[in-house]
Amino acid sequence: MDAIMMNVLEVAEAMGVSKAYAYKVIQKLNKELQDKGYITVAGKVNRKYFMKKLEYQDDSRREE
Repeated sequence: MDAIMMNVLEVAEAMGVSKAYAYKVIQKLNKELQDKGYITVAGKVNRKYFMKKLEYQDDSRREE
């Protein structure tokens, strides 16, 4: 089972970027979530929100 939160190593691997850049992405996404009233954890990001923002969805659903 996938954890709800992704850490910097998971984000960096998913995006193919450095840890430093992954931290910047996490900070940006967490700021967006905070602005919407959600509680965030420093250095981690909600997996579903990350996937949604980067459009990592099953392409077969989009074509329908």
